[in-house]
Amino acid sequence: MIHYLIGFLIALAIGLTGIGGGSFTVPALILLVGLAPDTAVGTAFVFACVLRLIAAPFYVAGRKFHLRYLWLLLLGAVPGLVIGTLFLRQLTDASNRPFVILLLGVILSLSSSITFLPRIQNHDFARKNPRWMPWLALPIGAEAGFSSAGAGALGTVMLLNFSEMTTAEVVGTDLLFGLVLAVLGSAFHWEFGSISGSVLRELLAGGVPGVVLGCLISKWMPAKRLKLVVASIAIFAGLQLIWNGAHSLYAARAARATEGTSHVAPEPR
Repeated sequence: MIHYLIGFLIALAIGLTGIGGGSFTVPALILLVGLAPDTAVGTAFVFACVLRLIAAPFYVAGRKFHLRYLWLLLLGAVPGLVIGTLFLRQLTDASNRPFVILLLGVILSLSSSITFLPRIQNHDFARKNPRWMPWLALPIGAEAGFSSAGAGALGTVMLLNFSEMTTAEVVGTDLLFGLVLAVLGSAFHWEFGSISGSVLRELLAGGVPGVVLGCLISKWMPAKRLKLVVASIAIFAGLQLIWNGAHSLYAARAARATEGTSHVAPEPR
């Protein structure tokens, strides 16, 4: 039952605001469901992929997206996605799990905090400096590869502040941007086998009606305030991951220290 509820609430947030998929799903799957970090990220990727496929027609109707900027973003983000995914794969050993949880918490908290930072706007930046957009998207792709989060929140912030697009075009462009990253990330993790099929099915059973409902009622909801609420919850979830990871690291270090002293032979009298 908890999987259905998690899927519905996360999907509702995505339908209403366009953000929150990886930022919510990964902490929920680690803290509430108990999945390993790499499996949580892989499952979150496929979950976000399906939800974005459903949400995309609602937001891109009427061609409310910028094809050139989408291409420039993907030019940098796709290599970053590969780098982040491979880095996560290098840390899948059980002994590294507390460190990965800690690092995921830091990434999720920092990326969600972007919502609350004062905007440094330069709406002519993308038009005058298009060659820089792939480089700005590279770390976004790397973060998405490692944590499945960031494409929605960071992509939206960058496009709102550094392009001349309208809000509707930003949402449509970023939704397609996140969709492509989710498809590629899902393929990588499917190949690695780091996906929980049973958990994914239950998430989608609750998530599909949730994202449709969110998209249908989004026009009547205050999107800006909702994004602040979504970001606040994501920051709290990230901090909880930091606490759990740090506590596990401390406990493991203390256990090793105790084990080391127990093997020390007593001095002869």
